[in-house]
Amino acid sequence: MVDKLLTLYLQLGGGVLCGLLLGRLLPATVPYRLGKFLFWIGVPLSIVGFLQQAQLGGAVWLAPAIAWVAILLGVFLAWLWLNWPQRFRPTDHQPTPWSKSERGSFMLTAMVGNTGYLGYPVSLSLVGPQYFAWALFYDMVGTLLGAYGLGVVLAAYFGRGDRSVGPLLRSLVYNPAPWSLGLGLVLRQLPLPAPVEQGLLGTAWAMLGLSLLLIGMRLGQLSSWRSLQQGLQSLSIKMLTVPLLVGIALSLAGITGAPRLVLVLQAAMPPAFATLVISEAYDLDRTLTVTCLAVGTVGLLMTLPLWLWLFGL
Repeated sequence: MVDKLLTLYLQLGGGVLCGLLLGRLLPATVPYRLGKFLFWIGVPLSIVGFLQQAQLGGAVWLAPAIAWVAILLGVFLAWLWLNWPQRFRPTDHQPTPWSKSERGSFMLTAMVGNTGYLGYPVSLSLVGPQYFAWALFYDMVGTLLGAYGLGVVLAAYFGRGDRSVGPLLRSLVYNPAPWSLGLGLVLRQLPLPAPVEQGLLGTAWAMLGLSLLLIGMRLGQLSSWRSLQQGLQSLSIKMLTVPLLVGIALSLAGITGAPRLVLVLQAAMPPAFATLVISEAYDLDRTLTVTCLAVGTVGLLMTLPLWLWLFGL
């Protein structure tokens, strides 16, 4: 497992670092175009390719349920953190009041993780393609619906911008990833020639490499590191408390081994870039969201050994 972790660090670090460098050298339109390519073609191809080797047992349908447990737990703990000090601290020790937009960004970044672009390569490298379906269903039926469902509702409540949820909800329907999930499940029933299957798998790995480049490019465009204290509080909930509680609950329920590790890793992912999209659409605190994205992505390298030690194979 140590060898896998070191290999993953090289892959993640190398891919993100190359993205950072390329983002400074290439025109500013390149990350936008690469993101569009991955959204419409790259990620759907990866889903279809990795599904060919994934094991689809009956228990895999627990993954979306665990994802929603993690999402709701993140929201609850974030709400508790925001409200506990004001109620129970002495008057002369009251913290600086949070603005409504800060509260929205805090709760959003505590609940929605980067289980696609980042969660997929982490799970594939540390656990293997056999259990990719667990990560996939966690992301598709959990994170995606959570971000553009509950996340949009929270953003509309706390935000100062346009409160119409139609455009962002339509983006959920127009997202090609769920449709590629259906296509991948259909293709599993068909006997594909070996060269075609290997070509799909090779393409899938290549698309994940491009995803890491894109993460690096986008991180290079983040210019604000303010709200660090608030960001660390949100990340403590999202990347430490929630995955720890999820791992303990899974162990008590008798779910161990590779499935448990995949679910814990997905729960431990840093905030998704979707949080920034939603924050900007609803005029939440962009500075806090950006800080959580940047610090969380770097902090993942420090938290991964903890989850492997506690819940590894």
